[in-house]
Amino acid sequence: MDKTSSFSIQKGKPIRCKAALCRKAGEALVMEEIQVDPPQAYEVRIKIICTSLCHTDVTFWKLDSGPLARFPRILGHESVGLVESIGEHVDGFKQGDVVLPVFHPNCEECKDCKSSKSNWCARYANDSISNTRRYGMASRFKDSTGEDIHHFLFVSSFSEYTVVDIAHLVKISPDIPVQKAALLSCGVSTAGVGAAWKVANVEEGSTVAVFGLGAVGLAVAEGARLRGAAKIIGVDLNPDKFELGKKFGFTDFVNPTLCGEKKVSEVIKEMTGGGVDYSFECVGLPSILSEAFISTRTGSGKTVMLGMGKHAAPISLGSFDLLSGRTICGSLFGGLKSKLDIPVLVDHYLKKELNLDSFITHELKFQEINKAFELLEEGKSLRCIIWMDK
Repeated sequence: MDKTSSFSIQKGKPIRCKAALCRKAGEALVMEEIQVDPPQAYEVRIKIICTSLCHTDVTFWKLDSGPLARFPRILGHESVGLVESIGEHVDGFKQGDVVLPVFHPNCEECKDCKSSKSNWCARYANDSISNTRRYGMASRFKDSTGEDIHHFLFVSSFSEYTVVDIAHLVKISPDIPVQKAALLSCGVSTAGVGAAWKVANVEEGSTVAVFGLGAVGLAVAEGARLRGAAKIIGVDLNPDKFELGKKFGFTDFVNPTLCGEKKVSEVIKEMTGGGVDYSFECVGLPSILSEAFISTRTGSGKTVMLGMGKHAAPISLGSFDLLSGRTICGSLFGGLKSKLDIPVLVDHYLKKELNLDSFITHELKFQEINKAFELLEEGKSLRCIIWMDK
């Protein structure tokens, strides 16, 4: 029996499957059998093929207080799956489609979604608290005792099956390998490549500095490379990142510990004859953001903030530096409108223009998911692909 036939049998019925539950902050995920209810109107139930682990998952895994600390919960928001069944009023998706769930909504109907000025969704994006996009705290998951399980970022991909609203779902070409496609759902290619492409609009021949060479910072460099940047400077304390960075287009590197009495911004200005055209802060520290800002050219330099500190601390910038023409902005989901722009990234990959392969450093079975957390926390992985059926 093929997968589509199996899907047809389950349509409209609850499905029992395995999920990795977070029952207590910071503790190992627990593999349990759960129930996944059928999709309601505007929802799709998906069989997850593979998922990956992002630092955001780790942040919420450790969160032990406040309104966003909820247990039990199914984490995970980078994944690829197949449409198992659809609810009422679902257009554009059918059983068997290859789909990419994303945390950032794109309703395609509100003023902002229809505008080319940003990727904000005025209809939905202000709500990050609910379990389901249109049904508030209603959950589609139950554990073996019948207790509701909380969703995560409207995706919850650490489960063999999940239910996602169509505002968070993108249909993609089946030609792209699914483990590569999973990287397009969050930090690696959307936040990073998108920030260079959509938010900064890096121009051919320009100069770029990237502060923090984690997965997002490396993806920014990949985006800047695709846009034709002439010089891409990586700034990081870990010299091991420098050799890896060359695969993503970095041309120069700065280790702050080797700058002597000079600030990093001074070194970058010397390297570029006055500062870079674009800088990207990918760490989430106000002090680094300030240094990235000062590293840009007076009069025209642009800084893009991708990292955010744990406590969302305020930032401090020199008023004269702003007055003299430098600009700064934030970037959420790389400025991408998921339904419009992710298929474009897929096409770039299929044309061998976009490097996704080098981001995948490990692959594990679903039962080994806690190992993925260890590897990421130890700084040994960029992205770890977790296969559901292997």
